[in-house]
Amino acid sequence: MTDSWGTSTYYFETDADLNIIRQIQVFKNGQVLKYNQQFTEDEFGILSDQRLDEEAFKEFSINRDEFTSTWDKLERKVQ
Repeated sequence: MTDSWGTSTYYFETDADLNIIRQIQVFKNGQVLKYNQQFTEDEFGILSDQRLDEEAFKEFSINRDEFTSTWDKLERKVQ
């Protein structure tokens, strides 16, 4: 269903064990999906249940404030 939305960028907030607790997916066409432990899935996607590999994502790391700022400013937008 989201294939026609184009490429996307993911943002993840993790706990100390690198389990994903909040996730944002921003698509090239402007659509935004947001998931957390209270809203884990819908018809478009799902909160990842896989731990992040610290080495694989190390170069893309942002701090908690950057994630929270992005979370707060991006409203879930699905049309």
